[in-house]
Amino acid sequence: MISDITRKQLDTLSFTGRPLVICDVDEVIVHFTRDFETYITRHGLWLDFSSFALNGNIRHTANGKPADEQLVARLITDFFDERTRHLEPIDDAVDSLLHIAEMADVVLLTNLPHSAGDHRRENLAGHGLSFPVVTNSGRKGPAINDLASRAAAPTVFIDDSPSFIASAFDHAPEVHLVHFLHDERFARHIEPLDYVSLRTGSWKDAKPHILGLISG
Repeated sequence: MISDITRKQLDTLSFTGRPLVICDVDEVIVHFTRDFETYITRHGLWLDFSSFALNGNIRHTANGKPADEQLVARLITDFFDERTRHLEPIDDAVDSLLHIAEMADVVLLTNLPHSAGDHRRENLAGHGLSFPVVTNSGRKGPAINDLASRAAAPTVFIDDSPSFIASAFDHAPEVHLVHFLHDERFARHIEPLDYVSLRTGSWKDAKPHILGLISG
């Protein structure tokens, strides 16, 4: 299911006939976790890395108890509203994507509040990335299927979330999947997925692999 807001953004896109690279943003292009950790500290909370999740792992500093889901949801929304314009790029992400864009169309597919979409575009453009940014909610597979169906093969999708990687595989099994796990504190909890083309936490590994996929 593609939301109306996401659908309108998808419908504005055009493609050149080159391969397509669809890339997530948080923890793939820009740092999210380290900035979010700092942000919640100011609210008397800390981030536990005992599993790959935010709900249940955001805890009160005073007593160690998990924050309730409503508080977590509000913190995430407020964080994106206040901090999206200030997020810093992950090592080699910008140069890698600019290099990839010499051979492929690039679309950035990001799950964050739609209201923060322009802040995301401003932030990325400030880092030299002016690719189309599509804000999404829920699973990413339907949007990836839509994009891949309108682009020249091959198509590559890069994300840190195992659920979004799985959603892409379910809806667009022909797409090459790169599971990008930059933060080892979370990555250690995730079992390898046998249908991904590459699992890595570094653009030094991801870039040559993606270039190989789109040039082959």
